[in-house]
Amino acid sequence: MSADPLAPLLALEGVPSAFVAARDAVDVVLRDRGLRRTSPETTAESLLRGAHASAALDGSPATLAEMRAGEADDPAALAALRVSTELLALAPVLRSTPLQAFARLHALAAAGERPDDELGRPRDAEAANRLRGLAQLLTAPTQAPALVVAAVVHGELATLAPFGSHDAIVARAVERLVLVARGVDEKSLVVPEAGHLLLRAAYLQGLDGFRDGGQPGVHAWLLHCAQAYAAAAEASPLRRAAD
Repeated sequence: MSADPLAPLLALEGVPSAFVAARDAVDVVLRDRGLRRTSPETTAESLLRGAHASAALDGSPATLAEMRAGEADDPAALAALRVSTELLALAPVLRSTPLQAFARLHALAAAGERPDDELGRPRDAEAANRLRGLAQLLTAPTQAPALVVAAVVHGELATLAPFGSHDAIVARAVERLVLVARGVDEKSLVVPEAGHLLLRAAYLQGLDGFRDGGQPGVHAWLLHCAQAYAAAAEASPLRRAAD
């Protein structure tokens, strides 16, 4: 039997407890409001908030109100909105054939901005190989919590930049999709992108560390993500509706 590739991460100081706390924060929001009382409109609002935050992290000046009204016209906002429209339909694809999900998300994000023959295609052979490895990671058995898996996949996609454009938007979309596909948040009601935006400086520093900082960098990234997921629960439309 192959060793669990994510097991060493669970031995890093503070990581297990940080992710237990993050999962508790998510579960409290979902449980308190009652999933049976949610609606497609609530999910749509969460996806919109996520698209806005993801676009803002890529430098978009668009406001949430402008995106809600269809008035945002900068490339990052439009890319994030295109991704949000099909995101949840890709949950079963991510479970079975992650490479297809990655490719479709990039095709959505980059549509109209990149040549058609570049949509969904890795930028080179090395990127293709690493994407295959990431897909294997997503389909391999692991004892790691889904939130840890989401954090690792986000970090890998954002720092690998396998497509050469729109990679961070794709990475954040896959992160949300992992939470849906692995049953943490099946109706996609928390807003992980907003958690990262709230902690923007730590987010950017964390990605730099994930890419260049070895194990300490990965450790810091995971602790950031745990904090961001707790913030993501607070950014849910469910939480705001309860205020």
